[in-house]
Amino acid sequence: MPNLRFHTMLFAFLFASGTSAYAETPLTQAVEQRVAHRQDRQEQRIDNGASSDALTAAEARRLGREQARVARAESLAEAAGKIILREAVALEKRQDVAGRRSYRHKHDAQTRP
Repeated sequence: MPNLRFHTMLFAFLFASGTSAYAETPLTQAVEQRVAHRQDRQEQRIDNGASSDALTAAEARRLGREQARVARAESLAEAAGKIILREAVALEKRQDVAGRRSYRHKHDAQTRP
């Protein structure tokens, strides 16, 4: 049975790697849209936190700079014409970290005076 599982996984890997050139365009567009949409939502959260006084001015500046760095990384990834899967995963991780950080800052005890 383990031998069958190995062959199934090998076939799936070979099939996926062989068809990746054909499936790259729709995947790339979907990844770019997802990354851009998450970026927009995160910037809205920061703006809402700053306007509702849940974020101090310094926190909002730091979070804004972090979003600018994520946007710059996205631009660099798109500079080659498409975002590859490895770059998409890295961008998702950076956005996850930025999202957790903004959540922590919005829900801490500090507020704008």
